[in-house]
Amino acid sequence: MSSNLDQLYRQVIMDHYKNPRNKGVLEDDSLTINMNNPTCGDRIQLTLKVNDGIVNDAKFEGEGCSISMSSASMMTQAIKGKKIEDALKLSKIFSDMMLGKDYDDDIDLGDIEALQGVAKFPARIKCATLAWKAMEKGLKEDEQ
Repeated sequence: MSSNLDQLYRQVIMDHYKNPRNKGVLEDDSLTINMNNPTCGDRIQLTLKVNDGIVNDAKFEGEGCSISMSSASMMTQAIKGKKIEDALKLSKIFSDMMLGKDYDDDIDLGDIEALQGVAKFPARIKCATLAWKAMEKGLKEDEQ
């Protein structure tokens, strides 16, 4: 990856960290998922509003490094309005990207693509995937 692209990706990550999208808590009949990464102390509370198989809204609260918080911001943006199976498919693509595996690049990942450089730093992968794991857990429990 070129240094210009690395720089652009760093700027996107820092923008989501400093100006998080969908920060907050959903009330009413929303799903609440709490997860943490004990190795670094990152923690997230994800709230999802799911109706008729669609993720209508998503918000997060938490504290952690720039990678985990910006990933949560990007993830909440990406899954809003998506069918549960599409949100889970996006999570699989993100996981493959983090593990350096080939992934379906027909799907426009938008800002999420900025996190692909994290794959080069194995210790940070759990930071990037924390919010995604919380979303998967919540949606899978909701389907039961």
